[in-house]
Amino acid sequence: MSADSSIAIVGAGMTRFGYTPNRDLRSLAHEAVTESLLDAGLGPRDVERVYLGYCLDLNGQRCIPGQIVLRDLGIDRVPITRIESACSSGSLAIHEAFRAVADGRAEVALAVGLEKMSGASADATRESMSGGADAELEAALGITFPGVFGMAARRHMHRYGTTLDQITAVSVKARRLAAMNQRAHFDTAVGADEVMASRMVADPLRLLHCCPLSDGCAAVVISRASRARRARGRPVMIRGVAQLSGDFHIPGDLTSFPETTRAAGLACEAAGFGIADVDLFEVHDCFAIAEIMHCEDLGLCEPGGGGRLLEEGATLPGGRCPVNPSGGMIGKGHPLGASGVAQLVELTEQLRQRSGSRQVPGARTGLAHCIGGFTLGRPASVAVTVVAI
Repeated sequence: MSADSSIAIVGAGMTRFGYTPNRDLRSLAHEAVTESLLDAGLGPRDVERVYLGYCLDLNGQRCIPGQIVLRDLGIDRVPITRIESACSSGSLAIHEAFRAVADGRAEVALAVGLEKMSGASADATRESMSGGADAELEAALGITFPGVFGMAARRHMHRYGTTLDQITAVSVKARRLAAMNQRAHFDTAVGADEVMASRMVADPLRLLHCCPLSDGCAAVVISRASRARRARGRPVMIRGVAQLSGDFHIPGDLTSFPETTRAAGLACEAAGFGIADVDLFEVHDCFAIAEIMHCEDLGLCEPGGGGRLLEEGATLPGGRCPVNPSGGMIGKGHPLGASGVAQLVELTEQLRQRSGSRQVPGARTGLAHCIGGFTLGRPASVAVTVVAI
C-alpha cells in the first residue's frame, strides 16, 4: 500500500524483552505505551484508535486484552482492536494504525505489540505454539517451528553448500549486538563454540541457534507529522507497507520464501525506492538459518549467498547491508505479538541516530520484515514496512 508521505511514527517505546515471570501484561503495556506517548509529546486522550498485536493467550487474558491493559492509562472510549497473525501480529497492528490515519479515521493511532510467554506450563506453551501451523495436519505430526527451520537448514546446506559455521555466525552476531542493546533479552555475547555446545533442538539447529521465549511490549504512535511539534525526536515517515499470504497450492521447498520477495517489492514500490536504497533491515530471524534465507529473498545477495554475507561482515552495523542491529529475535528476544512493533522501534531509533554503539552510520531508510505462521512449507503471513526520514 502506498503511503501518504505525511504519516509518521512520532513516538516509540519498548520494555526490555526477557523471561520475567514476576511481570504481568498490564505492567509491560503500561511501560511501553507510556514511553511512546511521552516520546510523541502526546497524552492518552490524544489517542483515537488502538491496534494491539497479541498472539498466544498464555496468561489467562484470552479476550479483550487491549481494553484491560490500557484502561488504567486512560485510553478508553475509542476503538481498541486486537490483531492476531502469529509472529506478524505486531506488524499488522502497525499497518492498521497507519491505514486508520491515512483513511482519516483517526488523527492519532497507537500500535501496540504485547506478549507474555513466561509463567505457562510447558504443555500449554507447546499447544499454543503448535497453532502457528495447521493444528490438525502439521502440528499433529510434529512439524512445528523448530522442525520447519531445521529442515530448511538441511535443505539449504544441501542445495547451496551453506555451512553450519555460517549458520552459527548468525547467532554469534545476534548475541554480540544484543549485548549492546539495553532492551535485549540477552546481555552477553557468545562464541561459536558455545553455540555448538548447546543442546540439539532440531538437527542441525541447537538451542543457541533459536530465539528464546520472551515477555515484552513495544508501542509506536502514528499520526501526521504535523502532530509531532512536541515530540522528542524527528518523525519517521512510513513510506510503504505490504502483507501477503503464501501460495498454498504450491508446496514450498524451504530454501526460499518468495512471499518475502514479493512483499518487499510491493512495499518498496510504494515507497518510491528500491532495496538497494535501504540502509538497514530488521528481519524475522526466529532461527539462525532464517536470517540467511531472508537476506537472499530480499535481494541482498544471490540465492545461496547469505552465509557469505555473514563471513564478509556485510550485515554488521558498519557493513554494506546491516541486518538486525537490534540483536534480532535470537538476541533481542521474541515475544511473538510484540516483535513486529519492536522492529519499528529499532528502525525509528536508528533513523533518529540514537542507537549508541549499534548505530548504523548515516541511516535514513529502513525495512522491517516479519513472518507469521507456516503451512505447507509456505509463510501464512509476510508483513513488510518501509520507513524513511
